Amino acid sequence: MKRQFDDVMLGSIELFCLAAEHQGFTAAAAIAGVTPAAVSRSIGRLEERLGVRLFVRTTRQIRLTDAGRSYFERCRAALDQLVDAEREAGGQQARASGLLRISVPTTYGHHRLLPMLPAFMQAHPDVKVELHVSNRNIDFGDEGFDLAIRVRPPDDSTLICRHLEDAELVLVASPDYLARHGAPSTLAELAGHDCIQFELPSNGRPIPWLFRDDGEDVDLLTAGRYACADDVLAGVTLARHGAGIFQAYRFVVDADLAAGRLTELLTPFGGRSRPYNLLYPHARHVPLKVRAFVDHLLERKRQWDDPAPTRKKSR
Repeated sequence: MKRQFDDVMLGSIELFCLAAEHQGFTAAAAIAGVTPAAVSRSIGRLEERLGVRLFVRTTRQIRLTDAGRSYFERCRAALDQLVDAEREAGGQQARASGLLRISVPTTYGHHRLLPMLPAFMQAHPDVKVELHVSNRNIDFGDEGFDLAIRVRPPDDSTLICRHLEDAELVLVASPDYLARHGAPSTLAELAGHDCIQFELPSNGRPIPWLFRDDGEDVDLLTAGRYACADDVLAGVTLARHGAGIFQAYRFVVDADLAAGRLTELLTPFGGRSRPYNLLYPHARHVPLKVRAFVDHLLERKRQWDDPAPTRKKSR
């Protein structure tokens, strides 16, 4: 097989990936033990070879071009595979390493994923995590994410989909709101209340509230003076401060319910849920950092599914 890359070119690719990950030539140079000028020359050689600009350079910062982002993701994956292959061939115990880019919705991020990340990072000190906490839909190929957590399973057959949990929905309002407006006892009575809306990022339409009435699933469009876009947690905050009624995931409002800051409503009509799924690209060689994170998250999932019994405090 004809050689495609010499030692200098492979080194240039490594320096390029360091500069992209750490968003600077100086930072890449410090990690690699070379000068910033050497990093700049190496990236210049790559740009000349490829015939495209990889970075937009200003006096203060650098950022990847679209072509640079695509090239970076391919090169990063290839280098990860080389590291894993070298360790396996040498009989070394493989260690997860490199940059792990994760996209997660605000609800699952703040109440599930972020609390478990420190334990994962302690177990895998060579991994760096870049988190994008947003409800915006992403494109794995164009944006270079390793993993994503989403409510709706994708139509994309190139993605592996692992079910995490069915998150129960509950209807809540603050005691202050209920003291002023009373509590609804039927679904029809919601029409006389301020129902806090959450608008879907994909189309800007309010999301229906999900109920179960006499064994039948009911998707109900409600109305109110408050509407939140992008961040579901804004609806919880509004409800907590007396703005109206909101439907939220139980795992988000559990602490508020236990503390009396929120009250659960219309419990006979509860029982509906939405699924959360873990997504990552199909690959012949799934990077060790991805496999390690998936294993860690699924282990935490087992704890959520089967929590240890709470011990009673001794008097």
